[in-house]
Amino acid sequence: MLFELNRASRQEIGLEAKSILKLALPMMIAQIAQVATGFVDMVMAGQVGTDDLAAVSLGASVFIMSYVTLMGVVSALNPILSHQLGAGEHESIGATGRQGLWLGLFLGLVGMLVMLGSRPVLAAWLTLPAHVVDMVNLFVTGAALGMPAAMMHRSLHAYASSLNRPKPIMFMSLACLALVVPLNYVLIHGLFGLPAMGGAGCGWATGIVLWVNCLLLGGYIARHRYFKPFGLFERFDPPDFARLREFLKLGVPIGLSFFVEVSLFSLIALLIAQFGTVVVASHQAVINVSSIAYMVPQSLAVAISVRVGQANGAGDYRRARFVSGVGLVVGLAGALITMAGVLGARHGIIGLYSNDARVIAIGASLLVYSAVFQLVDAAQSVASGALRGYKLTTVPMIIHTLSFWGVGLGLGILLGLTDWLRPAMGVYGFWSALVASLVAAAVLLIVYLAFESRRRLQRQNV
Repeated sequence: MLFELNRASRQEIGLEAKSILKLALPMMIAQIAQVATGFVDMVMAGQVGTDDLAAVSLGASVFIMSYVTLMGVVSALNPILSHQLGAGEHESIGATGRQGLWLGLFLGLVGMLVMLGSRPVLAAWLTLPAHVVDMVNLFVTGAALGMPAAMMHRSLHAYASSLNRPKPIMFMSLACLALVVPLNYVLIHGLFGLPAMGGAGCGWATGIVLWVNCLLLGGYIARHRYFKPFGLFERFDPPDFARLREFLKLGVPIGLSFFVEVSLFSLIALLIAQFGTVVVASHQAVINVSSIAYMVPQSLAVAISVRVGQANGAGDYRRARFVSGVGLVVGLAGALITMAGVLGARHGIIGLYSNDARVIAIGASLLVYSAVFQLVDAAQSVASGALRGYKLTTVPMIIHTLSFWGVGLGLGILLGLTDWLRPAMGVYGFWSALVASLVAAAVLLIVYLAFESRRRLQRQNV
């Protein structure tokens, strides 16, 4: 379970930690820019009116569910490309990248059609005034049209990060964050002869920005000299469906893992609605804080997936195991810092979301659960990323499903809504179950990672 760390010097551990952070930090900033885009949408819609804010919140929920699930599938490109780089198969990297763009395009079209097809369902299901439902569906339409670009961008994201060049991802994301403010304003208020869309304009701005981000990153990769030897855009390749099936075999379990986690939070939000608006507001504020904090382990997981994949591609299984161990140490260290900050400033953090004393009191108490949550979430995220570097995704998907839906949802219902195990704990029961689910996932994933990394190392030494 020491992952070869006991055999390494402090200098070796420090150098690997530096390499991981060098890869992870630009992606972390890019992720924060993406979260900030959603925050800007909420603020600008809220300035127009409560109905607009509600429409943006609901429309964004539909978009995020589709985006995160499909993003997981596309992330299969990271271990594939990093294996090729580690193995020195430079001539294959461009071909893989071209098929990755086809994967992104096809998945993006599927996501677009699913989102567009959800509009009649939303119209029938939402018990809101007709004009709000219309605004939700108009938001979904605009965002859906950006889904093909979003998934092709994730393909380019995997390409650049796997080739150790994450900074352009960061710069393009920051540029798009700057673009979304004027675009939102123009489309919300209907300037330059365009119709005033209200909050729905944020969805159309999202769609436009997704295309801009994709084109900017693609243009950078096409023109920068570092990427030219790999030849991503040197020729056109038609879809290779055998290769695409290989990507899907690796990527679908990742996408399902992401879906299971995102859907868990959505279902819990619905189940706690019965406790009233104060509890819901407190819960949503804490979820938002947790999602921002999650940017750290999520970015580390991608970086560790790349580093482990490169080591495995080079046939250096001892180094792959070592990188996994350093990644866990870095992830837990970052989570401890975040945990300390959240615990120390929990009342002030919730105060940024609401000045209602009841919301602050409940939210601050829930942030104690969230702080522990972030620690174990970092462990399971990093372990998942390392396993993706080994091209192992099916068992992690099973672990996530059992942990999140079995422990997180099942135990949450028992603790939160029933007296079967103890007097019903309400929202605190659901948060206790969330922490328990992540503990289960983290323990199982780390044990599986330790077993698989040791097995491959022993097989190499035979």
